[in-house]
Amino acid sequence: MNDRAGLIAVARGDASPDLVVEGAQVFCAFTKDWLDTDVAVAGGRVAGLGRFEGGERIDGAGRYLVPGFIDAHVHIESSKLMMDEFARAVLPHGTTAVVCDPHEIANVLGRDGIHWMLDVCSKLPLEVFVMTPSCVPASAFESPSATLGPDDMESVLRRSHAIGIAEMMDFPGVIAGAQSALAKLELSGGTHVDGHAPGVRGRALDAYIAAGIRSDHEATTYDEALEKRRKGMWILIREASNAHNLVELLPLVKDFGPDYCAFCTDDREPTDLVRLGHLDQMCRVAVAHGVSPEDALLLASLHPARCHGLRNMGAIAPGYKADLLLLSDVTNFGVDKVFKNGRLVASNGVAVAFRRAEVPPEVRNTVRPAPVAEADFAIASSGADVRVIEIIPEQLLTRVRIETPLKERGMAIADPSRDLAKIAVVERHKATGRVGMGFVTGFGLRRGAFASTVAHDAHNMVIVGVNDSDMAICARRLIAIEGGLVAAEGGTASAELPLPIAGLLSDQPLESVVHDLERLEACLADLGVVVASPFMTLSFLALSVIPTLKITDRGLIDIDTFELVPLEVER
Repeated sequence: MNDRAGLIAVARGDASPDLVVEGAQVFCAFTKDWLDTDVAVAGGRVAGLGRFEGGERIDGAGRYLVPGFIDAHVHIESSKLMMDEFARAVLPHGTTAVVCDPHEIANVLGRDGIHWMLDVCSKLPLEVFVMTPSCVPASAFESPSATLGPDDMESVLRRSHAIGIAEMMDFPGVIAGAQSALAKLELSGGTHVDGHAPGVRGRALDAYIAAGIRSDHEATTYDEALEKRRKGMWILIREASNAHNLVELLPLVKDFGPDYCAFCTDDREPTDLVRLGHLDQMCRVAVAHGVSPEDALLLASLHPARCHGLRNMGAIAPGYKADLLLLSDVTNFGVDKVFKNGRLVASNGVAVAFRRAEVPPEVRNTVRPAPVAEADFAIASSGADVRVIEIIPEQLLTRVRIETPLKERGMAIADPSRDLAKIAVVERHKATGRVGMGFVTGFGLRRGAFASTVAHDAHNMVIVGVNDSDMAICARRLIAIEGGLVAAEGGTASAELPLPIAGLLSDQPLESVVHDLERLEACLADLGVVVASPFMTLSFLALSVIPTLKITDRGLIDIDTFELVPLEVER
């Protein structure tokens, strides 16, 4: 607050405000009711509620004035957009602040990549708070380009918008009391720690919470979320592109009220940001499923602020940041105007123009695997059954299935008739030549292959295909375009989305990224793929900290036992 005395003078009525929104129904987050009053803004803060003279006047008659939305947990990189384009995507939907975990960029570019990302974010009209990544790599089974140690984490915590320690994915280490995990929880500047505890219950959950971890966004069932909330955790209700937990967890709000709950999106495709929206979409779904508009607004504004200790945010009250939305209604949550710190940043679905960020050369050219050949995707067979990763639709969780693979000349091959495709993870950072091979079911792929350098969290190349030739074509095309998403059929790359920034982000505008991704998804549908958000689904099959069976360049991981397991099952 640069001019506290000036703000006080406006609040007293002795000075003119910069801006007055008049005639709207104003949401009071503290009493969950609506006030027929005006709101005055000075110096980027709310000066007061009531009648004020002077200043720019905004006619809010017939509309609803509510606090700006705050995403309680998001990986900006999952949007595949540069940070400025992400801001352009979410501001028109009413999101004025996000709490991000930049562990995607960290796995590829280390702490220098985080600092570059935050430098860009510091110039945006979207306010970006950061939790320092706690698990780079996510586990010992992953092979990132960079690692983050305590010194690296503390360098991030010294940033002005750094507020805590990001999701502690090493839940087995925390529960076991491993010193390497506990040391990260004690870092200077780590005011609070976000959790990541999929399926953790009972005494294991008690141990995890006792370590000082106070939130979780991985609950997928009502019972799991209720136990965590009863034990004092904030439940960050997630609605991502391939992890749809909102409807399942809304009864927690209806049965026990909205306390200790907040909305987050975690990972959303740019196509979903355009088609569906952001936190406004979560509000719409919540109200459609019986949650009151007032509770939905709390989950999208005041509660994310309280969860993360963001003082003076998330409400319309004297001294609070003037992050304001004018809504046409509180059923569909149509966003007419968006103000950040009292300045108009979006209107009628379009962000106010601001300068695009430059992309330095050091964040490019990060896809550097050993030479890839068709033979790298061959799987020798002894005749035994194999473990297969089974996709669970609309979830990050997977199951393990045991199948007898089709065999040809001593090799296990894909079998599209049974929806049995090959999956490979190719190490792409240090040219080790490691390739983890397995089988996956659930995509529905009948021809060709598709691949990505977005592969949580180490972001090696992950490839699914029903023939080795097209898998190799995908790998080589990913190298040529410096990372991204590719589909191939008949020995030719048929569609692609280049992501030359760390192999994660596009350097193109939102509209171009959405166009290319839609073309890719249409191409995959033609190849037989039936899952929604297929590339997002693909990316999480390489994450070694979400049950049950996943794959990295080192092979198959049984998350329940937290160990590498062979592809073939012993008889």
